[in-house]
Amino acid sequence: MRRAVIVQQYVPGYRLAFYERLTRELAGRDIELTVAHGRPWGKDIRRADACALAGSVLLPQRTFRLADRHLVWRGLGPLARDCDALVLGQSLHSLENYRALLSRGGPPVGLWGHGGTYTRSHSAPLRAAKRALTQRARWFFAYTEKGARHVIGEGFPQQRVTTVRNTVDTKALAAARSRIPGTELSALRQSYGLRPGRTALYVGGLDAAKRIPFLLAAAGRVAQRLPGFRLLVAGDGAQRHLVEEVQRAGGPVVYVGTATAEDKARLGAVADVLLVPGAVGLAAVDSFALDTPLVTTTHAAHGPEFEYLQHGRNALVVDGGLDAYSAAVTDLLTRPALYDRLLSACRTDAELYTVESMARRFADGVEGLIHAGT
Repeated sequence: MRRAVIVQQYVPGYRLAFYERLTRELAGRDIELTVAHGRPWGKDIRRADACALAGSVLLPQRTFRLADRHLVWRGLGPLARDCDALVLGQSLHSLENYRALLSRGGPPVGLWGHGGTYTRSHSAPLRAAKRALTQRARWFFAYTEKGARHVIGEGFPQQRVTTVRNTVDTKALAAARSRIPGTELSALRQSYGLRPGRTALYVGGLDAAKRIPFLLAAAGRVAQRLPGFRLLVAGDGAQRHLVEEVQRAGGPVVYVGTATAEDKARLGAVADVLLVPGAVGLAAVDSFALDTPLVTTTHAAHGPEFEYLQHGRNALVVDGGLDAYSAAVTDLLTRPALYDRLLSACRTDAELYTVESMARRFADGVEGLIHAGT
């Protein structure tokens, strides 16, 4: 069998289904997959979402600080030589990338990433460095169509770009939600003091990029307009204490800790909407699978998956501050026609972004990368 190696920073829980499906997809094409990874570092440690993946390889890792930048090195060893295709993350802070992309010989190297820069602003020198590094790859795996257009626009050959449509296991999440018995949902609502039609959910990191103070303030304003409104918050991060402080003060917030996939399905089943005023990433496809239309803002450094959202069709994207956002949430929860329209589109789009489709697309790209090296 031919061998492909994918190197990632670490394995978060939401990636397990993808890697398992990709392993089977590639095996059917006579390609053996190895996933190699390091450990969470920096702010990712606080997210507490690292998981064990059967058959994966834990790499030796060291972190460094150079001026105002953090760098990480992972020792690939023979993995970087004894394979037919090597896929690395599109990252300037991963030192193993430079060695793999600049060295002569070895397997063909592909990069997997956003394409452009979404969640932060880069200086002109950093943008130039990212472009130069990307151009040395033999294949590019773009999260979304916009990312693919970006790298192609910068000169990367279109025939060597695969758009994977980054997602989570939406089918499994939707199925898990549908299996929850009504008695369990009633008990959960009673436990948290929830009312149907008055319940929102936030799932994700509790850090600055997610605009947690804004989220909590918005929950308070919606509760003033809609008696009985509650916001369920699941996740962890540096701003977890802010959520707990509002709950202790008697605010309309219920902190439920970190959430497994089963927990997410259960919480989604008792929630009506998903509130993410900060950076939207894979929360977009969570909202589709959980039947919880998402409300976000234009004023955030969104991830690539934000492009899956269409204002007024499958989500609300609010161009305004706290008052406008709170009013939009209230409006959605009190206008059945609007809510039903968004919900219908969410269900349709859940079928577009599946982990099965993502694995097939990625496998197509791996085959292309292998052939590029022959």
